[in-house]
Amino acid sequence: MSEIAALGNRRRIFLMRHGSVTYFDRAGNPYPPDAVPLNEQGRAQAEAAGRAFAQENIRFDRVIVSGLPRTLETAGCVLAATRQEIALEEWPELREIRGGKLSDIPDDGLREAFTGAFEGVVPEERKFLAGESIGELMDRVHPAIDRLRSDATWDTVLMVLHGGINRAILSYALTGQRLFLGNLAQTAGCINALDVGPAALDWVVRFVNYAPPLPLHIETRNTTMEAMLEQYLKSRMGAE
Repeated sequence: MSEIAALGNRRRIFLMRHGSVTYFDRAGNPYPPDAVPLNEQGRAQAEAAGRAFAQENIRFDRVIVSGLPRTLETAGCVLAATRQEIALEEWPELREIRGGKLSDIPDDGLREAFTGAFEGVVPEERKFLAGESIGELMDRVHPAIDRLRSDATWDTVLMVLHGGINRAILSYALTGQRLFLGNLAQTAGCINALDVGPAALDWVVRFVNYAPPLPLHIETRNTTMEAMLEQYLKSRMGAE
């Protein structure tokens, strides 16, 4: 009887990626990654996500962001659209995977540095842009998610985070293991829905990478990192 009573007691995590930002100027030179705000398209994506939540009258008990400006601004747009006033919780351990110094990467290693961390089942020792490794990323993301799940005071939470972080969370939910599935696309401004129960492996992934402005993803077939590599190559070639 107790097992039957436990059914249906799952809680909902709405996991978003922040809206679009401009990582490079027109010449291909990078902006400081921890300071970039949403661009015009990113604000439109965040507002569209907010309208999607408002249409279904979704109410959040908590809103968690990484603390980087692009997550704060995205969450603010969603809350404005849903007419909710909720203090944003900044969890710095959920900041995006950290890259190294781009100028230190040789030309023949650029593609691997930009895209290798998001291809297939990624080895833990693989580094992102010659910086943080996938293993180091999971070391900080998994405990944070376990801590959130252990708190029984919420029913519905909104998390506005980053492409790499979201992949780590989705991989954890899908496999229940210490694996990183790099091919899980996370379009700027997208929404994922995950339900969690009391048991450690009680995850239900309801949907992934729903992007309200263009839900059929007809605008591109490139990944975010492929687009970033193309932009960066402009400055690398211009400096030669």
